[in-house]
Parts: sequence; structure tokens; C-alpha cells
Amino acid sequence: MKMIRSLIAGVGAYLPERVVTNRELAQRVDTSDEWIVERSGIRQRHIAADDQLTSDLAIAAARRALEAAGMSGGDLDLIVLATATPDNTFPSTATRVQAALGMAGGAAFDVQAVCSGFIYALSVADNFIKAGQARSALVIGAETFSRILDWKDRTTCVLFGDGAGAVVLRAEAGHGEVSDRGILSTHIHSDGRYYDLLKVDGGASSSKQVGHLRMEGREVFRHAVANLTEVVGEVLEANGLAPQDIDWVVPHQANKRILDSTARKLHLSPERLVVTVDQHANTSAASVPLALAEAVGDGRIKPGQLVLLEAMGGGFTWGAALVRM
Repeated sequence: MKMIRSLIAGVGAYLPERVVTNRELAQRVDTSDEWIVERSGIRQRHIAADDQLTSDLAIAAARRALEAAGMSGGDLDLIVLATATPDNTFPSTATRVQAALGMAGGAAFDVQAVCSGFIYALSVADNFIKAGQARSALVIGAETFSRILDWKDRTTCVLFGDGAGAVVLRAEAGHGEVSDRGILSTHIHSDGRYYDLLKVDGGASSSKQVGHLRMEGREVFRHAVANLTEVVGEVLEANGLAPQDIDWVVPHQANKRILDSTARKLHLSPERLVVTVDQHANTSAASVPLALAEAVGDGRIKPGQLVLLEAMGGGFTWGAALVRM
């Protein structure tokens, strides 16, 4: 019996032109290039221009993904945009992208799971396609995290950057085998008991409407390694695979130490990790599709290879997806 799979038909990315190095940051806050690199692996980050919105970044990445897929906005049935930094409280940023791409029908909406947002959005779009409610979908992760940073807090402001990444999904019939191309499985989780460990201290219904990112770094690190290790194990078990069967791991680019610790726990070779945190910093929901686009673009990730995507973010939220490209 034929089963519907969500095939990744195209990927795209966009990074703002402005690059801020660690040395430039050291002129603004009490930090140094050595301190940042040692604790995070980050060497630079891209920062959106004052007149750039999250939607601008998302639209640029979306157009590149559609071009790679040989499609236009009019071919889409669905847009799911992951962001924690929308243009406005409402309407959704996805609807602005929808209009810019010339997509007159279908549906467009945002999801918010912070750094796990792209995995959540991918899971939502994949299930729409598997249910037969969409034949094609655009999944975007886009952030302007620079707008919610406290630029006087050296423990957080050095860790984040802006950017957007996108993938186009297309329905394709298969036999439901691991050898079939497309998204093999998605796995998402959350645990609201840890709500206060990574958050922005303000919001539309709060007495403090303009907030900044706040993070308990050590606790986030500890939970990240444990949760990511667990969800990767869940993916492998669900698909009857071992770590050595995975060709590439595209992790959320939060911190090089988290990446290394997770790889060691899973007995994964560091050479199979796609790492962009040194150049992009943590771009939240954009980090996984940005890293995926880079590795596809430079030829590391090839058609037919097994790619594991994983992320964890505030909430806590975390998740993973397994894709045969």
C-alpha cells in the first residue's frame, strides 16, 4: 500500500548583511573574543538592519527555497512559520509572507516554540501532508532575536543572532520504508515546569510589555543535553536504526559545548555534525534550517542520505525529525 511522505523539494536561507564580531561586542560589554569562543564556540553573528522585520528575512529565505524547488508561491497550499519574534502581536507573520509570495489560497500561520520552533513547524506541515490536507508546504524558521536582547547582559547578548531558513515540502507516494525519501518521523515534546529558566520577561498580557531574554545558562545546558539525547534515541528506536546509520546530524546551533556533549552521549562522530554556531550564533527557530541550507548548498548533504534534525528551546520545548533527503 502506498503511503504519503513529505519530500524536501528545496531549501533556502537568508542572513542579514551586517556581521558583528566578538571583538566588536567587546567594545560594548564586558567580554572578550576568547571568553565568548571558549564558552560557546561563537565568533560572529548577523544582525538585522533597523528597517528589517522578521518577515523580510523569512520572505528572502522562502524565495530561495521555492527557487530551489522550482516552484512559486502560487503552488503552495500551506505556510507554517516558526518565530518567537513576530512582526506584530497579530496578524501572524506568516500571512505577510503569504501575501509577498503571491499565495492567494491555502492557509498560513505561525507557531511558537522558540528554538524548537522549526522542528514543531516541520511536524505540523508534515502531518497536514500525510493527512491529505495539503500537497505542498513551506516551512520557515525566522528570527530577529537582536530586538529582544539586553545588550548590557554579557551572559546572553553575545549568544544570539538573526536569520531565516526555509524548506519546501511536497507530497510524494512511497512504501513507508526507511529507504523512502522524505520525512520519516517527527517527535516533539515540552515540559512547562521549566518555563522560567529561559524566557523573555514581558509580553502583550504582561504588565511589562517590552521584555528581554533571560536565561539560567547552567540549568538550560544540563536539560538540553539530557533532552536532546533522549529524543534522538526516540527517533532511532522509532525507525529501527543505530547512530552509525545516520549520515548527518543538523542540530540546533545554541552552543558548541552542547553539540559536543550530545554527540559524545550518542556515540556520534563529530565529523557528522553540521556546525554553524561559530558563524551564525544562536538564531533560535532559524538555526536548524540555516544549517541545513548551508550543508545542502555546499554539497555535504546529498540526495538519499539520512539526516537527523534536533533542537531544544524555552518552555522547555524540544524535538527531532528524521529525513531521507
